[in-house]
Amino acid sequence: MAKKNTQENTVDSASKIEAIKNLIFGENIEQYDSEFETLKKEIEEKREKLQNYIDEVRNELMQSIDSLSTDVNIRITDLEDAINSKTDALTEEKVDRRELGDLLIKLGEKIGS
Repeated sequence: MAKKNTQENTVDSASKIEAIKNLIFGENIEQYDSEFETLKKEIEEKREKLQNYIDEVRNELMQSIDSLSTDVNIRITDLEDAINSKTDALTEEKVDRRELGDLLIKLGEKIGS
């Protein structure tokens, strides 16, 4: 019996709230609901577009990073080959410390850039 009174009070309260809402907003409530639905749809569309744009930019960045990584690896390999050929040439001759120092500085600059 107590449950029945609680349910009736809840239903009665809900109908009272609905009646108050109708008094305050009147006929405009449907218009407000419609505008809110339109805004919700627009927000969802913008969110989806933004998410797609973020995904696109992420993919482009990953491709750029891969390309840069490949380029750096190629340059490092070229530098290693150049150093190996220079060191082979230097082993046959007396080592010129100044030339070796310059080669190491260039290698450091290439790696740093």
